[in-house]
Amino acid sequence: MKRMMLLSMVLLMALVVSSPVIAADLAEVKARGVLRHLGVPYANFVTGSGDGFEVELTRKFAEHLGVKYEYVKTDWAAVVQDLIGRKVKAKGEDAEFLEEVPVRGDMIANGFTILPWREKAVNFATPTFPSQIWLIARADSKIRPIKPARSIQQDIAATKALMKGRTVLSMENTCLDPRLYNLEATGAKVICTRGQLNDMAPALLKGDAETTILDVPDALIALQKWPGKLKVIGPVSDRQLMAPAFAKDAPQLLAAYNRFIETQRKNGTYMKLINKYYPTARTFFPDFFKGVK
Repeated sequence: MKRMMLLSMVLLMALVVSSPVIAADLAEVKARGVLRHLGVPYANFVTGSGDGFEVELTRKFAEHLGVKYEYVKTDWAAVVQDLIGRKVKAKGEDAEFLEEVPVRGDMIANGFTILPWREKAVNFATPTFPSQIWLIARADSKIRPIKPARSIQQDIAATKALMKGRTVLSMENTCLDPRLYNLEATGAKVICTRGQLNDMAPALLKGDAETTILDVPDALIALQKWPGKLKVIGPVSDRQLMAPAFAKDAPQLLAAYNRFIETQRKNGTYMKLINKYYPTARTFFPDFFKGVK
């Protein structure tokens, strides 16, 4: 009898250890007393030095909830699975759900672009930053920036026409995944690099390729960090939006964040952080920030 009880306890412990942690909603976060912020160091959203636009906002959100803030560093390949407890593979605009893994955080906030395949896996909050994918070249490149047309679609077509026969840096499984923008159809020599998105502009400056695609926040920072060294050729995508993401089984936490961010937009805190980390953002996207205090 004792042997049977001991065996049952061992099996129960093994099950607990091997089972993934269930994603936490608002009540669980408050009971735990800690909000776990999943972040990838990127484009002043998360600097890696303890600050950043999303770090400051998420710290304030944790304070608003009355809990402690905890930063959980992750990477682009694992960030979604760390939130939902399942490995996920992008399949065009769809998502393929694979094996279970432990949940490591309660929300993603690091300049996370809203993409169709990601919407299958997570729920996005109110957008906090505008974006778009641009083609970037070194300032001394013979490639000239396009002349804006009457529509974004015409601008995209003109930009893509300049890619033919040229090397273009990109990165799979991120917002710079070449499959999202059908770059192969342009005749470009696509180079999929590894590492961090922050490495794309430096790689271009080193001569690893003739051009690179970058999203707006990273491009704005690169232009500011290396003045006179880079130039924007034109858009590769329609306008996009970035937003924090939450597990689909955490609707109350998502709702609490949306209420929180609305307050921050009204009391001026949100815009102060935008001006602190992205001083030129309002110039490029006036419509997005229209009416924000």
